[in-house]
Amino acid sequence: MIISGIVKTGLVFFALAGFAAAQTDSGRGQKLYEGHCSLCHGETGGGGKGPSLARPTLPRAPNLERLTEVIQQGIPGTEMPGAWQLTEGEARQIAQYVLSLGRTPIVKLPGDPARGRELYESRGHCSSCHIIRGVGSSFGPELTDVGARRSAEYLREALLKPGASVPDGFLLVKVTTREGQTVRGIRVNEDSFSIQLRDASNRFHSFRKDSVKIEKEFHQSLMPAYDSFSAAELDDLVAYLASLRGES
Repeated sequence: MIISGIVKTGLVFFALAGFAAAQTDSGRGQKLYEGHCSLCHGETGGGGKGPSLARPTLPRAPNLERLTEVIQQGIPGTEMPGAWQLTEGEARQIAQYVLSLGRTPIVKLPGDPARGRELYESRGHCSSCHIIRGVGSSFGPELTDVGARRSAEYLREALLKPGASVPDGFLLVKVTTREGQTVRGIRVNEDSFSIQLRDASNRFHSFRKDSVKIEKEFHQSLMPAYDSFSAAELDDLVAYLASLRGES
């Protein structure tokens, strides 16, 4: 009986120790996340400059091992850098915390997505610059899965202050020729000798750098501010954009 009691006590001790370790790892993971990830993904993983992480399944990282790799190595060709300064253990703690965010229930937003879609298609004239499921123009970022990549707060700010956070790949540039001609557009490509732009009419322009003046407008956007919309209309438009998660 005494031995049985000792065994039971030992099992309880190890169970509590494991629980405490898990809690400690979670706390460390949250601290590391806040220091390294929250600037782009939001303090609670809701998204911002980077995509939302508060989802049951992350498309590029379906499990703990893959997410740990993504945190350490980044994703080539995207805005996601590798966290070379983190140890594998620290990256794993962040991954564990991020996966816990997907278990957070989705908060219902104010606004009607159906009315928001009507605003998008009519008053907003959004399809002249954006594509949703193959429909629209590619001058601005594609929005097919924007609700999975961006938080509602980010979407609202983008509508009211488009220049506050311009996505990579959409830098606005103004080029002035020696003759005084001015062209403004999105930078498509640039090297040591030339720069190529795409203007609001979707026309491409190429210039040699030694013959023009180039001004990069880092906090400007050709997208208009939707500050003329009422509070209810903004709620509807944000609700519609937040509902776009890539599903057909």
